[in-house]
Amino acid sequence: MEKLGRYIRPHAWYMALTMGIKLLGAVMELMIPFFMEIILDDVVPTGQREPIFLYGGLMLLCAAGCLTANVCANRMSAFSSGRITRRLRYDLFEKLEHLSASQMDRLTVSSAESRLTSDTYNINQLLARMQRLGIRAPIMLLGGVCMMVGMDPVLSLALVGMLPFIGIIVYVVTKKSVPMYKEEQTVLDHMVRVLQENITGVRVIKALSKTDYEKGRFHKVNSELTAIDQKAGMVTAVTNPSTSLILNLGLTLVVLVGAFRVNAGNSQSGVIIAFLQYFVMILNAMLGITRIFVMWSKGEASAHRVADVLAMPEDLKVEEEASSPAAAGEGEEPAHIEFRDVTFSYTGIGANLDHLSFSLKRGESLGILGGTGSGKSTILNLLMRFYDPQQGAVLIGGRDVRTIPRGELSAKFGVAFQNDFVMEGTIADNIRFFRSLDDGDLVRAAGDAQAEEFIAAREEGLQAPVAVRGNNLSGGQKQRLLIARALAARPEILLLDDSSSALDYRTDAMLRRALHGRYGNTTMILIAQRISSIRNCTHILVLSDGKTIGYGTHDELMRTCEEYRVIAQSQMGEGRQSA
Repeated sequence: MEKLGRYIRPHAWYMALTMGIKLLGAVMELMIPFFMEIILDDVVPTGQREPIFLYGGLMLLCAAGCLTANVCANRMSAFSSGRITRRLRYDLFEKLEHLSASQMDRLTVSSAESRLTSDTYNINQLLARMQRLGIRAPIMLLGGVCMMVGMDPVLSLALVGMLPFIGIIVYVVTKKSVPMYKEEQTVLDHMVRVLQENITGVRVIKALSKTDYEKGRFHKVNSELTAIDQKAGMVTAVTNPSTSLILNLGLTLVVLVGAFRVNAGNSQSGVIIAFLQYFVMILNAMLGITRIFVMWSKGEASAHRVADVLAMPEDLKVEEEASSPAAAGEGEEPAHIEFRDVTFSYTGIGANLDHLSFSLKRGESLGILGGTGSGKSTILNLLMRFYDPQQGAVLIGGRDVRTIPRGELSAKFGVAFQNDFVMEGTIADNIRFFRSLDDGDLVRAAGDAQAEEFIAAREEGLQAPVAVRGNNLSGGQKQRLLIARALAARPEILLLDDSSSALDYRTDAMLRRALHGRYGNTTMILIAQRISSIRNCTHILVLSDGKTIGYGTHDELMRTCEEYRVIAQSQMGEGRQSA
């Protein structure tokens, strides 16, 4: 929890006030049996009524004060723990947003979701419970023991002697339960991932009749989570009954010894009754302390998981320009985009790109063709600096992307990924995507992306609603919407990752004409499976297993690259040269 101290410190005074009020309420509650013992042993034998009303009134006043203090403190604890958790969730979300792609790959999306939800909830519960029980339970325990010692030291020894045994039980249970709760959260990550995959792929699952198989997957991980939770619950469940058993044995001993002492005239009946009430208080306090330790076990495990994310270092720092290998080659006008002997691997085992080199001048276009896993999308990931290459350099305007601040770098791109994000909202919201763009930019981008026709067919036009994940749009409509988003801000560099695969040939041809006719100063990289989509690009790059097997224009590759020629002939027919 010390790693999260900076979130607690701004609210320390408020939490201290909360615990102070809780302390006051506990002291008032402790005074009630004390006043009752005075009434029974000192006032009743005298036969006077006035002292009975006096001490009875004090008991009522303490009860009312205890109730008021507890209600007030509980509301304050909920407020402060909520504020701390809100700030923690915000910082955790912001940290997740700034993690590099490789860090997110290691963390996994499911783990990020569970840390942001269930782990922060456990921390919230720990903070709230610690303010409520963290003061009251120890004060009730120690105060009850002190009051008992003051009334009858001999009788109190019977109960105090039981406390070390309870302490041992709490220590052992806590030590065993913390690793179990950490393991439980890890399995919860797995269950979230399975659930996320089922929700996202529900249509494919139903189409392939894999519902029973997915039920089995979920049942397996759910059973594993249940088993771990039951195991941890069985360990922590030992605390309450064992604590109650030990304290009840102590109570039995108190009653037995107290009876002999009253008969011998060494104690009074009022003391015994007060002892019984203090015993109930001590028992409840011990149960509260055990609940604190159980909650502490969960909260500590969750706090470590959250702190691990918050402590992740910045993975892709902006480097000094002088230390960049891109500084070489001065005196010449640099290429707009250049890959200089780039080698990259996602896992460090086998290269996803192997010594890749190419360059584009401003306004030129590059078409990339290759099989699945050949490294096409990896080129875009490196260009946008989602990852850094292990060898070589990626340059934009002669500057290594590692020297360009994230905001400046991102502003250069308009991107439509292969599996891109369509959010719930309106068509305008999806094209604008929280940028300062006027309606004219949206209309122009929609027209260039060939989305104008299907938008105009809707009564609301740009304000037509879009369902979650674009479920009320066809595949081609989604792709045109995403291309419009990429074009809306007139980007310096346009990246289209197989983003026209759902378009018919006519619409695809119109889109290509619009791109080459109206974005002549925009450097483009187009990834496609159709030769017709990239044949008019200034350069075409053919990849296989991360290696360049062809580079040039369409005509050059038809002569020099066998793989390209085979694909072209299979798609367009042998000898056919028109799209």
